[in-house]
Amino acid sequence: MSSVQGEVIKVSGPLVVARGLANCPRAFVGVDIGFEEIPGNLENWWSDRVPLAAAVSAQNGHNAQVVLFRRPLEHRARTRKGLRILVFRTLVEQLHALTEIPLEELDPEGWAADEDWD
Repeated sequence: MSSVQGEVIKVSGPLVVARGLANCPRAFVGVDIGFEEIPGNLENWWSDRVPLAAAVSAQNGHNAQVVLFRRPLEHRARTRKGLRILVFRTLVEQLHALTEIPLEELDPEGWAADEDWD
């Protein structure tokens, strides 16, 4: 993987969160968003595909978490624009899994708005 894509994740991460906040601020209440290089503890993973993210419910006074995995996201995307879109879609799906907020509320424009990432 080139370092250019790593920079895209660093730059697009805040963009993705900002877009999500603009769409549905309540989805981010009590949820920490973070990035890790790769998922840990894959010994018991049953699929051929490495996960792009993980959602962890709030527990024992700790916020819920969405962790996006940089290297699998970069590997799956074909272009820089595709990477930004994939990061956003992955974040929306993880927030949906955590909060049960409908996808239509998390991303009212739907996937048709992918062109506005230019």
